[in-house]
Amino acid sequence: MNSTCAENPGLRPPEAALPGATPHAPRPRVCFLASTTWPTIAGSRDIPVIGGAELQQSVIAPELARRGFDVSMISMDFGQEEGSVVKGVRMLKMHSPTEGLPVVRFLHPRLTSLWRALKRADADVYYQRTSAAHTGFMAAFCRSHGRRSIYGGASDVDFMPGKQEIELPRDRLIFEYGLRHVDMVIGQNPFQVRAAHENYGRQAVLIPNCLEAPPGARGDPNGYVLWVATVRPAKRPGLLIELAKRLPRHRFVMVGGADSGSGGKAFAQAAREAMGALPNATVHGFLPFAEADKLFDGARLVINTSTYEGFPNTFLQAWARGVPTVGFVDTGSRHRGQPVYDHVANLDEAEAAIRRLMEDDGAWAEASRRVQEHFREQHSVAAVGAMYEAEIERLVAWKAA
Repeated sequence: MNSTCAENPGLRPPEAALPGATPHAPRPRVCFLASTTWPTIAGSRDIPVIGGAELQQSVIAPELARRGFDVSMISMDFGQEEGSVVKGVRMLKMHSPTEGLPVVRFLHPRLTSLWRALKRADADVYYQRTSAAHTGFMAAFCRSHGRRSIYGGASDVDFMPGKQEIELPRDRLIFEYGLRHVDMVIGQNPFQVRAAHENYGRQAVLIPNCLEAPPGARGDPNGYVLWVATVRPAKRPGLLIELAKRLPRHRFVMVGGADSGSGGKAFAQAAREAMGALPNATVHGFLPFAEADKLFDGARLVINTSTYEGFPNTFLQAWARGVPTVGFVDTGSRHRGQPVYDHVANLDEAEAAIRRLMEDDGAWAEASRRVQEHFREQHSVAAVGAMYEAEIERLVAWKAA
């Protein structure tokens, strides 16, 4: 077994034989149901929508297209052209974000436009990520049309009953129907694999997140502490503010737009104003991915203060550049049996970890080497793309059998 599989229980090696598959069989048609991903995959600077799930699908879908799959993606209508091709991925539209009348829009135009888009895609395998009613709709469509379906976990709470970030009980029930009836479940980390089995009886496959940094990208050993996230309660920006107060000799940079939910703008504005009042802090609001990504080149350290995560893409952006990280969540990441980054439980531990990595060059150099080696082995686009390729082929072969 390769090192990736050995360190990630539940992950099957991509080189395993595929029952029923032939070396020259046509590649399956794959459709990503990714309702808010258009702005990210298209690199839009004008639409303030970006998140971990959107970023991952913007990487995975083009990689599968590069590997010869016929790939399409269904997104909401942000004004893009139907059928346009971006990075090898054919884009299909459903309803716009605000289209329809309250209450009835659940059925029309939202469900009706989604169902029509699923038909237009005419895929062999449909993939959807993040807990939402879309999961249930996709599963029902695939069961009624003889297609295969994959659900990809985006957050640890996706697999915790009643904890999903879904506002309406109706939508949570539809999501859980989908989680139980999709053909395959993919988890980002070992916790998600265990929780899917313990809470929903699903044997999830573990496939890590991936990312490709710009060529030659490196962090700055003389740089700042960087925090990048949507500014909302679960991300706990207050912890960042307190750490910046405790460590006045170090520079802190905060980046993040507001949550779209109720009170999201007010919460984000208050947090950014409090951070911006500190003399050692620089604050940015929403930035397009490419602009936010450049800020990692100036970082010596990246911190995550979230209550929970799936797998922070900010860690991958940092590790690809050799930038160490500190986090309040444990992603289960291990390198040669040791934790890849500093996992802290409280402010005191976080302060000590930041102080050590910002002031001890030897400790920083060792952490930098470790995170970069781990990234190359487990989170490169090529490695993760091979895993997706194998699982999709397996799923289609299972259908044929």
